[in-house]
Amino acid sequence: MANLTITIEDDLLRRARIRALEQGTSVNAMLRDYLIAYAGRDSVQEEALRRLLGISTACSSRRGAATWSRDDLHRR
Repeated sequence: MANLTITIEDDLLRRARIRALEQGTSVNAMLRDYLIAYAGRDSVQEEALRRLLGISTACSSRRGAATWSRDDLHRR
């Protein structure tokens, strides 16, 4: 695992630390998670999400004029 050094204003780091504490994490973990999302490290998950959204779109477009009541949706 590599180390990364960045230069930011002291006030920005202080505010980031406070926000991270409020969320129960660290600035390091937040930056790591951001970089993972930014770099798209897990292309398998991205592909699965694209396929799921495609299926969802296809299903909703085939629904046509069908409507469901609340009772229909919650019938057991």
